[in-house]
Amino acid sequence: MSEKMSKQLLSQRKNGYDLITAEERLEMNAYGEEYKVFLSRGCTERECVEETIRMAEERGFRPLVRGEKLVPGDKVYRTEGNKAIILAIIGSESLEKGAVICGAHIDNPRLDLKPNPLYEDDGEVARFKTHYYGGIRKYQWVSIPLALHGVICKKDGTIIRVSIGDEPGDPQLTIPDLLPHLADKQAKEPLWQAIKAEDLNIIVGSEPYPDTEETDRIKLQVMAILNEKYGITEDDFNSAELCAVPAFRPTDIGLDRSMIGAFGHDDRVCSFASLKALFDAEKSLKRTGICILTDKEEIGSYGVTGMDSNYFDRFLEDLCRSEGADYNTCIEHSFCLSCDVTAAYDENYKYAYEKRNAGRWNGGVGICKYTGARGKSGASDATAEVMAYARRVLDEAGVLWHVCELGKADEGGGGTIAHYMARRGIATLDAGTPLLAMHAPFEVCTKLDCYMTYRAAKAFYLD
Repeated sequence: MSEKMSKQLLSQRKNGYDLITAEERLEMNAYGEEYKVFLSRGCTERECVEETIRMAEERGFRPLVRGEKLVPGDKVYRTEGNKAIILAIIGSESLEKGAVICGAHIDNPRLDLKPNPLYEDDGEVARFKTHYYGGIRKYQWVSIPLALHGVICKKDGTIIRVSIGDEPGDPQLTIPDLLPHLADKQAKEPLWQAIKAEDLNIIVGSEPYPDTEETDRIKLQVMAILNEKYGITEDDFNSAELCAVPAFRPTDIGLDRSMIGAFGHDDRVCSFASLKALFDAEKSLKRTGICILTDKEEIGSYGVTGMDSNYFDRFLEDLCRSEGADYNTCIEHSFCLSCDVTAAYDENYKYAYEKRNAGRWNGGVGICKYTGARGKSGASDATAEVMAYARRVLDEAGVLWHVCELGKADEGGGGTIAHYMARRGIATLDAGTPLLAMHAPFEVCTKLDCYMTYRAAKAFYLD
């Protein structure tokens, strides 16, 4: 009797592998391979947008034209600053019944080059100065191989794409750390101070230019190489967006190949899930499905390409106008899944987690009623009704999920785009894949949790 009562009344936590079918396992592994391709093709926001457009146009999407008439089944998209993109499939029901929105971000922590990055000091090496982007732990970025990605925009508007360090035979870059033999003083520093921001300087060359009459000969040699390859001068750095990212390729982790290690899981694991779920749900959509892949989340969502901007509002207004639907009515009946990663419980750092409410490895997608930091600061905090709605949708779709929060209440926390969507009056819930080593140059997640994040996004689109 007690066992029966326990099953009826108490939460039954199981490892996801004990719950999935053989068919689901095959689908999960296939999904993981697709995701790794997406990761490898998108190291920056611009590259993610380009890959998304390629995938979308293969499936019949086209740019949205303001004022055009849209009908159920139409597939449209719009980019913002080439660094954010919104896609929509028009559903069979009026937009006055609301849209289902999955929003994720495609920016991630990295090292941006400063506007005047190149210098030579003491006549030994040339280096790039960097300004770190987002919440990084600076010590993790030294003594690893780095690649250079981004664009240079010349005064005439010509865009030059830069990608160095990823292809076989490419040179790679690095930031050398201090050798332990001389690091006694450094070792006594607090971890967050041992590597200073202004010390994150990337080695780019050591060979001097042949002309012995010149000064800064190593710097000149580097610029000569860049000029030959890209046709640029030093002043062109002033209108460039270049960043250093880890030169690691996405790879299986574990002898059982059950995990994926890569740079950029936060938040491309949820971006890909949201995008693929929209693609795969298109034939059965009732309400219009919208996928937002936004920029600038890691630095507060500010700027024209972040969710604090109004580019989403303009897109949704244009959709509503295309079918004569009232915009405010659409907003009032819409739902947004703020798809962003959460922290998986790590027993090596037990002190940082409250285990009963931590993200679970192979527990499926993590549902976060709230995010924020210390007292829920910066959270949207979904209502009980929204949580109940999510439970129903996920259970009916057979999605594995668990409720979690990001660490102990007083240990810190993190934000998402949820409160920006909630500010618009849209019922919003945070959900995403649990990660180990979030914001590190090499993050880890399980294939099962990746797959269930996709399944969750698809379930909401189809509800």
